Order: sequence, then C-alpha cells, then structure tokens
Amino acid sequence: MRGTATVNTDPRETLANSPMCWLQILAVAITIGLNGLDGFDVLSISFASPGFSHEWGINDAQLGLVLSMELIGMAAGSLCLGGVADKFGRRPLMLGCLAVMTFGMFMATTASGTVQLSVYRVLTGLGIGGLLAAINAVAAEFSNAKRRDLSVSIMAIGYPLGAIVGGMIAKELLVGHDWRAVFYFGTAFTAMFIPLVFFFVPESVYWLARKQPANALEKINKTLRRMGHAAISELPVIAPAARKRSFTDIFSPGLLAITILVAITYFFHVTTFYFIIKWIPKLVNEMHFPASSAAGVLVWANVGGALGGATLGLLTQKFGVKGLTMGAMVLSTVMVILFGRSPPELGALSLICACAGFFTNGAIVGMYAIFARAFPTHVRASGTGVAIGIGRGGSVLAPIAAGFLLNGGVSRATVSLIMAFGSLVAAIILSRVKLRPDVAEHLPDARDASPLEGATTA
Repeated sequence: MRGTATVNTDPRETLANSPMCWLQILAVAITIGLNGLDGFDVLSISFASPGFSHEWGINDAQLGLVLSMELIGMAAGSLCLGGVADKFGRRPLMLGCLAVMTFGMFMATTASGTVQLSVYRVLTGLGIGGLLAAINAVAAEFSNAKRRDLSVSIMAIGYPLGAIVGGMIAKELLVGHDWRAVFYFGTAFTAMFIPLVFFFVPESVYWLARKQPANALEKINKTLRRMGHAAISELPVIAPAARKRSFTDIFSPGLLAITILVAITYFFHVTTFYFIIKWIPKLVNEMHFPASSAAGVLVWANVGGALGGATLGLLTQKFGVKGLTMGAMVLSTVMVILFGRSPPELGALSLICACAGFFTNGAIVGMYAIFARAFPTHVRASGTGVAIGIGRGGSVLAPIAAGFLLNGGVSRATVSLIMAFGSLVAAIILSRVKLRPDVAEHLPDARDASPLEGATTA
C-alpha cells in the first residue's frame, strides 16, 4: 500500500508483496560491495606476501601460517558474531565489523613481523566473518518475496568481483609501491562502506518487527516512509512463545538437523571450491607456464565465478534454487576432474578453469540463497554464520590436504579427482534438504507454528 496515511498492517507483508523501491535495491547493491571485501581480502595477502616475505626473510612454513590467519579469523567471526546480528540487529553488527576491518587493514601496514601481521589478519578476518553472516540476512530481508533468491544470489557474486577488481588494482599499486600499499588501499576501500551503510542501510524491518526493541514502531515507520509505503499504527502481534526464541534456536531440536545439513553441505562444496581457487596458480606454473600466465588462468576462474553466480541468480526466477545448486555442484565435480586431466595448453586450461569457476561459485551463490530460506528471521544471521564458519574450515583444510597429496607424489589428475568429490558429496547431502515454498514471514501463525519455517529434512 503506497501513500502517507497510517494503516494497521504488518510491514513484513507490505515488503514481501510490493515491488522493490530504490532504497531496497541500493541496500542489496551495497551488500554486493561488502561481499567484495571478502574477495579482495583473500587476494590481498597473496599479493602482499612476496614483499613482506623478502623484507622479513621468512620461510614458506612461516608464510603458510600467515596466509591462513584471515581464514581462521573469518571462521571464528562467522561462528561467533552471527548471533549478535540476530540479537542486537543487522545494522550495528555491519558497522562494527566494518570498523574492525578498517582498523585491522590499517594496522597491517604497521606490522614489523609475522606475529604482529598474523594478529591483524585474524582481526580483519573476524570482521569479515561477522559481516558475511549479517549481509546474507540483509539481502534477504530487504527484498520482496519474488526477488529474494535473486537478491541473495546477486549479493554473493560480490566475492569474485572483489577478487577481480581489487586484485587488478593491487597489482598496479605494487608496480611503484611496497606491499603496504595493498593494505592502504584495503583500508580506504573498507572505510568507504561505513558511511554508505550508515546512511542507506536502515535496520531490517523484518528484524524490528520480530524483535520489537525500544522505539521499534518509530524506526519501522521511518524506513517505510523512505521506501514510499504508508506507516503502521501498531507493531505486529508476536506470540509469547515466539518472543522467547533466541539465536541459540539453531541448535534446538526443530532446527538442529537443518543447521547440520546445510553446514556440512557447504563444507564439502567449499573444499572443492578452495582447492581450485588456491591451487590453480601453482599447478599451472608446474606445467612450465610463467607465473604471470598462471595468474591469468586464476583471473579467468574468477571471471567464470562471477558469471556463474549471476546466471544462477537469474535462473532462480524460473527454477528452484535447490535443483540449480545441486546441478552446479555435479558440474563442478566434472570440471575439476577435467582440470586435473587437461593437457598443458594455456587456452584449454583457461577455458576449463573459467567453467570450473562458473559452476563452483554458482553453487556457492545457491547455498547463500538456501541459507536465507532455511533459517527464520530470528536465527537467519546465526544459522548463516555457523554454516559459513564451518565452511571456512573446509577452506583451510582443502589446500592443506591437496598439498600433502601432491607432496606425497600423487598426480595432479588423481588429486583433482579426490578434491572434486567434495562437490558431489555436497550435492548428495543437499538432496536430503527439502525447502518449502517461500511462505511470507509476516504470517505469525504460519511462520511461528513451525520451528523450521522454511526448510526441513527429507
């Protein structure tokens, strides 16, 4: 309902059934950039590593530990901070995480050794992990029901876009500056989003209507007016049992099964995703191609990833997100196996890796959309955070496992075959998850009566 009159209706119903306004579209667009910070950060330490390794004279073992620090921080941040977004709001966590990330990025430029740099990388990773849990909820809750899967999917393609654009800028910065320039750029890039979030991402109406903190009615009406909708005269009625629920409900009997299933699904697929992302440069270089050519193949993998995420998001408007995600996982398995068996021909490698990126990241995007459907409002950020946190464990373990296999003399083809099966296992596990139709969250009787709300086990 449009206009300025005050009406008595549930604001979640209004947002779910109305076309998206400029503020909603802008909020989703900002989440794309915020997710891009993750993609840039993963590559930033890789670009900076030759510089500080030479400056400090550290060996490969020490370097490996430094490179893993932000992934450990991200896992911890996702696991621990998702509940903050569900308890205190999406907006405060986003602003807090951006402040922590800006501080961590800047302090990295002051590091004089691996211990200091590791501490700042963990700190930055904590911020990114918490941010990822929050923005998935924001992308879902600022969308209408028709565009929800698309909004979350488009948000998720920020990762490869951040890797591509940020990586290209970082590469140019290193031509005339030392490794610290990468983190100076990261500081400025991250800080830029603080005013954007502050002015253009109000607190989620879904969260305010569900939690009903002090001044919730005023905040909801202010946001509704900015979106061109009529104000409401009173807050929705929330059942007493629903009021008692908290972010710990992801471990309750009703939600525990779905939490475990989506987290394990994400973990197994991420092992395949990070194998291909982390090992492309090294394996292509070992085929007697120069490092620059190997980096070019990785760029094509990220380009494919961006295209795959966008394509899957668009396809969710016509097809079910679960089937699309399972299909992408199966094709991920095929493409990673082909990468292991590809002849040392740069054009073929680039094409295969672009296709591998297309399907592996397409499935990542699909999983983000599934997280948004699987968890109800009061645990959406918590559930997403746990799944991402466990998945980051796969991101740490996959490159290590592949490294041990390769170091033990196992061929590229065999290692690729083994690592490819992570996506296949993920598809099998995902088949056990049954997503219900997207029921409007504004219906307390429909949503609050079922602890699973959007998903169940098959």
